[in-house]
Amino acid sequence: MLIARNPMNGEIIAEYPALTPTQMHERIGDADRAFDSWQSSTFEDRAKVLKAVARELRADKDRLAELMAIEMGKPIKEGVPEVEKAAWCAEFYADNAEQFLSTETLASDASNSYVCYQPLGTVLGILPWNAPLWLAFRFLAPALMAGNTCAMKHDPNVPASAAGIAEAFQRAGAPSDIMVNLPLETGNVEQAIRDPRIRAVSFTGSDAAGRKVAALAGAELKPAVLELGGSDPFVVLADADLEKAADIAVLSRIINAGQSCIAAKRVIVEEPVYGTFVEMLQSRLAKLRLGDPLDKGTDIGPLARADLRQNLHRQVSETIDAGAQCLLGGELPEGPGFFYPATLLTEVSETMCAFNEETFGPVMCVTRAADMEEALQLANETDYGLGAGIWTANTELAEQMALRIDAGQVAINGIVKTDPRLPSGGIKRSGYGRELGPHGIREFVNAKQLWIA
Repeated sequence: MLIARNPMNGEIIAEYPALTPTQMHERIGDADRAFDSWQSSTFEDRAKVLKAVARELRADKDRLAELMAIEMGKPIKEGVPEVEKAAWCAEFYADNAEQFLSTETLASDASNSYVCYQPLGTVLGILPWNAPLWLAFRFLAPALMAGNTCAMKHDPNVPASAAGIAEAFQRAGAPSDIMVNLPLETGNVEQAIRDPRIRAVSFTGSDAAGRKVAALAGAELKPAVLELGGSDPFVVLADADLEKAADIAVLSRIINAGQSCIAAKRVIVEEPVYGTFVEMLQSRLAKLRLGDPLDKGTDIGPLARADLRQNLHRQVSETIDAGAQCLLGGELPEGPGFFYPATLLTEVSETMCAFNEETFGPVMCVTRAADMEEALQLANETDYGLGAGIWTANTELAEQMALRIDAGQVAINGIVKTDPRLPSGGIKRSGYGRELGPHGIREFVNAKQLWIA
């Protein structure tokens, strides 16, 4: 049984029956049987389906945003744009998949030699709760447009959101079972990965869970893409546009109550502007409103679960005990729900908990750097390598710095974000493989070489 709780008050919203192992086996079989006809369809036919799904998402965006607010606490003003972004992803791959997977002719000793890209079969997507629509479609859209079918195992926290995605495919008139919803209890995921009809795995989640998925997929010799955690540095040099940098730092950190892998988690500020920048951050964070995610005036909703809040508070407490200053927040609110206030920790060193662990909540840590070189050293002093931000008026220097940062993507004077047009992914404990862009759609295809005498 999957039990959904409202993070506003901790009360049970509904209980949903999970698939039994037998039912799961049947649903994977449905997707497997749908593969032959779907892979034989043209890019044009697939595009029509994905665009129809996108229309259904947009038509239902208010309800889907409300489901996310109720199930995992995302403010309604963020939920509607998330649904729009998911629809955009479907449309983007509908428009560009054929080009991304076009045959490549390569010179050799043959009269003709080329590489074509063919789908693998049924791909299993194991998804988290923090962006139920967007993270689903950055898996679904490229995999489906490549000609694969998809088995979607969404997080147990968001069963109604997962059902809403499946309903969008049904209303769009998509061919039966090109996408099947697998409401599974966690204990049955291993069996799904090992099912011989699953040909590849896409996983988004924590690095601890990612290790388990990687081990299982590797044991079965199945390709996998892992988008795991992040402790992204946000480097601010003395010549940066401080007002704009402060705006973006706060926006990046607070989106989805800070529950984002690519949020700015470690703000590293060059010494001459450290004090000024801290004041800017504090004034902005202090204005944010904590409250009901269904209220359009809410900036920060509750965290998704009680255990997540407790772990976040542990990280904050340990960091303060180690000598960091808490200028804002840092205390558990009284009353129902899993709320945590916007928290600002300063004088955070590289030995402290919040610098070394991923903080998944509205907690901003600020670290002082003597100069650009120390800022780079601090930025790379992490086991993660997902995203990074650099702020300076010298864009040539920023590009040189970006090449030295250990991360899958770097934004210069802008927010680190995911975009259907650009590849996204990490290194080190942030995972491997890429989603989105032309690179993402080539993760789950067979790059087949043909040589003709």
